[in-house]
Amino acid sequence: MKQNIKQLLLRVLMLLIGLTVAHLGVTLFLLADLGADPFNVCVQGVFRSMQKIISHPLLTHGNVHVCISLMIILILLIVDRSYVRIGTLLCMILGGPIIDVFSLLLSPLFQTMNSLPFKLVMLALGCVILAMGMSLVIKSNAGTGPNDLVAVVISDKSKAKFSIIRVAVDFSFIAMGWLLGGSVGIGTVICAFLVGPVAGFFLPKSEKLVHWALEKSGL
Repeated sequence: MKQNIKQLLLRVLMLLIGLTVAHLGVTLFLLADLGADPFNVCVQGVFRSMQKIISHPLLTHGNVHVCISLMIILILLIVDRSYVRIGTLLCMILGGPIIDVFSLLLSPLFQTMNSLPFKLVMLALGCVILAMGMSLVIKSNAGTGPNDLVAVVISDKSKAKFSIIRVAVDFSFIAMGWLLGGSVGIGTVICAFLVGPVAGFFLPKSEKLVHWALEKSGL
């Protein structure tokens, strides 16, 4: 029992490291200001569509983001509850504050260097860092972000490559968001094409890292 708790704590620690790295990538992506990530294009589209129907102080992009994430978690609890773990909730709770901290630290850099080539480099770098962190979060086996879970579950159930499924899921989010009125930029398309394959490349390496950490800890 004690060993299981120690293993869980170590896996959660690996998840938190991956989560921090991933949200550094998200921050670079956001500060480049060349389009929202695919999931947030979908959120933006739903938000704008709802705004046309009702106007309420509680109707915000952030609240819609949480509601869609919770809906995905609920669906996955029905499909296969083993995929929804403590890390899924940690990703929802901690993601925003981590981005806020990194934004505060990195905003002066983007204000100083505001050229399009610089933004494109930061965008690509952000996508790669996001994919690296995301792969570690997934292979921590302690849970992952609600939007990432969609690709993880489909990939596992269909036995298809995660990278291909992730690209398909991202473009589904983009199409849904665009149809509902979400804004699509060059960064959105780059993210959809880049994150899945890069994450697919790093997943085996992250798995080895997690196993190495468990072995070194005697677990």
